[in-house]
Amino acid sequence: MNIRRAPFDHPDAVKLNDEVQAEYHQRYGDGGDATVLEPADFDPPRGVYLIAYDELGRPVATGGWRSQDRNPEGNEDGDAELKRMFVITEMRGLGLARRMLAALEEDARAAGRVRMVLETGTKQPEAVALYTSSGYEPCAKFGYYRHYAESLCYAKRL
Repeated sequence: MNIRRAPFDHPDAVKLNDEVQAEYHQRYGDGGDATVLEPADFDPPRGVYLIAYDELGRPVATGGWRSQDRNPEGNEDGDAELKRMFVITEMRGLGLARRMLAALEEDARAAGRVRMVLETGTKQPEAVALYTSSGYEPCAKFGYYRHYAESLCYAKRL
């Protein structure tokens, strides 16, 4: 597995983002994640976007983090917000999400971020299991979906 930095608007990132949005739609019945994300949100040193490629060079997983500081949506100074963690269906169960998560945490820590935060939902039990088994604990809700009952927020000190 080869994990590389890429712009959020890279064609492979766009392709996988479309797939994750379709999965959100299937699970939640809406149009996907409405959180506004800009490609510049993931520009180092205030963020990063990663794509994992298999041995054939196919993009199979993504994830990114963006800097957040104290804001009206509930973030705290020093937060790194995890976004667009996704593994294609046929590559699930191989540890790719855990490897991607570790790479993102390491990058955020190196950039001086002190806490990784994320928002997921009640209809994503696999994600909840990954995060809780990786040391994430429930935290105060933040972000676009903070007022939604299905929203779950987690945090981990870096």
